[in-house]
Formats: sequence, C-alpha cells, structure tokens
Amino acid sequence: MPSLRPLGATTLRVAPIAFGGNVFGWTADERRSHELLDRFVDRGFNLIDTADVYSTWVDGHTGGESESILGRWLARTGRRDEVLIATKVGMEMGSGAQGLSPSHIRASVDDSLRRLATDHIDLYQAHIDDASTPLVDTLATFADLVREGTVRAIGASNFSGARLREALQVSRDHGLPRFETLQPLYNLVDRAPFESDLEPVVRAEHLGVLTYSSLASGFLSGKYRTAADLGQSPRGSRRMARRLEERGLRIVDEVRHVAARRGVAPTTVALAWLLQRPSVTAPIVSATSVPQLDEVLAAADLTLSAGDLADLDRVSAP
Repeated sequence: MPSLRPLGATTLRVAPIAFGGNVFGWTADERRSHELLDRFVDRGFNLIDTADVYSTWVDGHTGGESESILGRWLARTGRRDEVLIATKVGMEMGSGAQGLSPSHIRASVDDSLRRLATDHIDLYQAHIDDASTPLVDTLATFADLVREGTVRAIGASNFSGARLREALQVSRDHGLPRFETLQPLYNLVDRAPFESDLEPVVRAEHLGVLTYSSLASGFLSGKYRTAADLGQSPRGSRRMARRLEERGLRIVDEVRHVAARRGVAPTTVALAWLLQRPSVTAPIVSATSVPQLDEVLAAADLTLSAGDLADLDRVSAP
C-alpha cells in the first residue's frame, strides 16, 4: 500500500497519485470508469478529482456527467469512507452559468453533492479565477460551506501567483479559511509557468500541490511521435499537435531512455519525476484501461536515481 502524504496544512492525507475523473463518461464509459475506480482504491489510493464542468466538451453533455458516474460508483460500492472526493466550481457549464459568486457557488455545490451522492466534499476547488467577484465574497462563501460541514477544505486551480498570494492574504485579513491546495498545469514539458510563478508561493505557504495534465495529455506516454499518431485518441486530436516540436520530442526520447534503463513504462518515469519534485503532493492522472492505470500507479514505487533526474531535468529545462 502506498504511504500517505499530508495535503497541505489540512488534516487530509492522500496517497501520492490522484485519479483524474475527466475521462468518466468521455473516453471511459460508466462500466469502465467503475472498473478503474475499483482497481484504484483496491491498490490503496484514495484521492479522486473531478469537476462540475466535466464533460461539457462532449456532444450532448451539459456538465456533471463525471460527478454522476462517480456518485453512482459510491452508491453501488459503499466505499465513501475509503476515498477523498475533490471537485471544482467556476468554469462555464453547458447552461452558461460560471464564476465564483456566492450565488453560483451555493447552487453549484448543491448540484455537485446531489450528483456525487454524498453529504460532503473533501476538497472543493475554485476551478478558475473570477476577477469579477471580490475574493472576500468567494472565500466567505467557502467559509460558510466549511462551517456547515459541506466542505472539509478548499483549494484553487488556474490562479496566477499574484492572485493566489492575494487570496491567501484576504483569508488572513478576514479570518477566513484559506486555499490549502493548488491545482496547476505541471509536467516535464510544461515546467516554466509553475516553477517561475507559482512554486515560490506554494512552498512559502506550505500548500498542497495536485498537478493536472501530469502526462501532458498523454504525450509523455511516448505514443505520439508524428502527426500520423494524433488519431490514436480524442486527446491526440485535441491537444497533441503543438507538442510535436524539437524540445517535446527530446523530452519524450529521454523519458523512454530512462524507462528502458529502469525496466518500466515511460508513463511511470514521467510521473516518478513529478513525485520527486519537493513541492508536489500528488499528480492527478487519468487512465482508460486497467493496464494503463497500473503503469500510472507504479510510479508510487519508483525512485529515480540522481542521474535519471539530472538527465530529465537537462532536456526539459524551461
């Protein structure tokens, strides 16, 4: 069983890899999603991350599909006490509703609780900054949810370093619960935004970090090498073309070299690199098959050598 890590300054303790629920109802149907959740929890992992907006980008979806699939799994298995549920609010839903106003948060949390078939959310995250709503109003609403027991801790995603600092200061000034976690874009290919702008804040403030796009939307698995490979999955066609340049391919080659030396999959190496970054608590990673999930979870047992890390750092330096 994996060792648990503290999630920022909260009382929550998480296994070192989180399951990304963006695939539920998209590239993994409900039956497959439930199979993957069973495997994930059976292996001793406990943090499942989703969002109300998943998966509005699929034809015919209006948002909430991922939460609903997760909620039906919780109801079927009765494993609510074995997992921590993280979800998010703020992105535009299919109805056009969005933002971090008190009224939208209140309506959205009720909808999420209903879909998730639970009476509380362990980590409720602002999915994107909302400059049109004063931070004190957003944080005061989150404070009410914490006080009521609806939410155990709050976090932020897609905030700049400056806005994250501002939000933390507002919490201090007004005696409000603070964002205890950050969910940033971070992986071997996308290093600069986090390391230059956000990492100094999270380390100084002792925030938990749950990275998204931890495998660069699957690019670091090594299966995308040419434009002809982009049709292998919906993700390939949507997000991968911009990765197929000299630096990206050098990074993938080095990941593959390290993986061959260590006798593991490239996916495992790319995630192990993240896990050995001092500021990262748990990468969020999706999978659509059990073998793929097993490669992901194997990263928790892999310790890269100083030489491995130096090689990966060199080719991926921002």
